[in-house]
Amino acid sequence: MSLLSSRSVSILPTLLALSSGSLTVLGFAPFSWFPIAAMALAVFYQSLTDASPRAGFWRGWWFGVGLLGFGVFWIRISLNEFGNMDAWVAHLLMALFIAAMALYYGFTGWLVCKLNKGPYWVGPLLLFPGIYVCFEWLRGWLFTGFPWLNLGYTQIDGPLAGYAPIAGVYGVSLLVALSGGLLWGLVQWPPRPRMAAGIGFGAIWLAGVGLQQVNWTQPAGASFRASVLQANIPQSVKWAPDAGVTIAQAYLELTKDHLASDLIVWPETALPDFLDQVRDPLITPLAERAHEEGVEIVLGIPVMDRATGRYYNGLLSIGGREDLYAKRHLVPFGEFMPFRQWLGPLVEMFEVPMSDFSRGANLRPLLQVGPRLAGVSICYEDAFPNEVVQALPEAQFLINVSNDAWFGDSLAPHQHLEIARMRALENGRFMVRATNTGISAIIDDRGRLIATVPSFVRAGVAAEVWPLQGLTPYAIVRNWLAIGLALAMIVAGLLIGMLRLGRKDGDGEQAPPVSSPRHPAHAILKF
Repeated sequence: MSLLSSRSVSILPTLLALSSGSLTVLGFAPFSWFPIAAMALAVFYQSLTDASPRAGFWRGWWFGVGLLGFGVFWIRISLNEFGNMDAWVAHLLMALFIAAMALYYGFTGWLVCKLNKGPYWVGPLLLFPGIYVCFEWLRGWLFTGFPWLNLGYTQIDGPLAGYAPIAGVYGVSLLVALSGGLLWGLVQWPPRPRMAAGIGFGAIWLAGVGLQQVNWTQPAGASFRASVLQANIPQSVKWAPDAGVTIAQAYLELTKDHLASDLIVWPETALPDFLDQVRDPLITPLAERAHEEGVEIVLGIPVMDRATGRYYNGLLSIGGREDLYAKRHLVPFGEFMPFRQWLGPLVEMFEVPMSDFSRGANLRPLLQVGPRLAGVSICYEDAFPNEVVQALPEAQFLINVSNDAWFGDSLAPHQHLEIARMRALENGRFMVRATNTGISAIIDDRGRLIATVPSFVRAGVAAEVWPLQGLTPYAIVRNWLAIGLALAMIVAGLLIGMLRLGRKDGDGEQAPPVSSPRHPAHAILKF
């Protein structure tokens, strides 16, 4: 084989990894081709077969570059168009962020190749799914976390969604990765193991359909009518000094159209002025009108503590009574600047309005909304399942407010809505979700959209919401079940590999490697 041909063959697995990562994006909203996620993971695993740990690291890294490069390229929009950065700086920082996040997938590939010493089925069925999900979970909390594009979100409209109320999004991710391993076995294994792989794949997906028929929570009283308002205020004018009156008027007009509802929800920082500045001219009269009409209003507003000079991203409930929640999980470089003393001049490049929020002191994400308690999240907080679930069992429904205008007309608003739907499904609660420019929605306890306002439309929408009680299995065990299973799979894979190596040492006979010619089906995708 010539040198050029040899190089072409050696680069093919890397291209395979990059392509599989890129194709995985099609499983997420707005595309929502949920079967492609498992197929892409099968291709990713194929790129790791016969690879050294070093090669596995780079193939995993390229998978991450493909997934994140196509999946979260919208980060550039907030940096360039609304963060007032030069385009080249925004693109550079976005590329560095993607390269850094792709390291999680690089270490996934490295560890799979490093530990895969067992029989042919251990890698795809134990080590690969377990390691993939453990690193996905690690990415969700390390250095404040970036839990975007978790594999389980691709299944919100598929059969595997039935497992979400039991094991959460990480449990669904584990089953997608396991399904990818089984699909790989359908292509690569001899006839009998191939049949077993097909049966296993079918059983997992059919069981998911059955689980979707289970009602995990029960009504806690009569339904009420909820409205979400979306004023579609352009991000470019939202924080302009003279925009406050115009913005308030837009929401007041939408509110008048929905006074027949029991609950009206405005988006995150719907009012761009601090609460104490608008309390007398706006909030107090609005609360009195809401009380007269018998409606509760929940609105996003920044809150200043004049004694300390700190300000918070707040969610205010008015009407029957007043309550306030301050955002606890802030967005790095968007709502606060981490490592300010070390980053120095780089911090000055971020000219993001209201980018020095303080973290709220609420112990749990609960808000009193009239006679009911709601589990609340502000924007990015709903991406953290372990934080949203803290509102249970008291919360009878969920509220999320957001401002995805930061990311323009991109994949971000669709992906964020998909995340919100998963939170409703995991916790067995309706969610009322209001956003500035879209996509606003009312979501039922099965994660289904029952009313929406499309992006970049000024409108409101109303639907019946049922307060619910009880706990899903996920609300009890949280992420421990999924991560515990993932770790158990890794340990089992290691033990089986050690036993296999022990047998080799004992009898001197070596079992054929996964890609051995004694398994002719492997030649189909072997490079």
